[in-house]
Amino acid sequence: MAKIPVSMIVNGEKVGPLEVAEYTSMLDFLHEYLNLTGTKLGCGIGVCHACTIVVEGEDGALEPVRSCINNVGRFNGKVVTTVEGQAELDAAGEVVALSPVQQAFLRNFSFQCGWCTAGFVNGATALIDRLKRDPAPADKVEEVIGEALGEHICRCTGYVRYFRAVREVIESTPGLLKEAE
Repeated sequence: MAKIPVSMIVNGEKVGPLEVAEYTSMLDFLHEYLNLTGTKLGCGIGVCHACTIVVEGEDGALEPVRSCINNVGRFNGKVVTTVEGQAELDAAGEVVALSPVQQAFLRNFSFQCGWCTAGFVNGATALIDRLKRDPAPADKVEEVIGEALGEHICRCTGYVRYFRAVREVIESTPGLLKEAE
């Protein structure tokens, strides 16, 4: 099988160049090469969004990307964040502060088995970033959350707690909302 060289920044750390089998999925790369197992395989065909990671675009905007259906080569030269990279760490690698999204998920107990949680956290993180750039009308919060996270599948809790947590972050973060249209 052909190999390709890949280099990227994952969770703030430079990775590579590494020689990786050409058709390795990003999900497998995270698990097998980097031992980052927080990103989960749900359906394996890009439908459930459990495998969602965050990729920084050329303009600095964060984009949610499904890692199970994208080969690692797509991420060459990119800046990638997984659920493990959301929290603030100290020099020893210990968590000192969770991200606002992670904190809201804990406060709202927005998980049960937790399998889909990483995808929801990363999807919500990309949504918050988008709203910093383009605030949503205050009366459209539910719609905006539904558009961003509506395709994420949770088989345990329903979606009320996830959506409540994301709404809490949006409503408590200055600048994410504008006056109703």
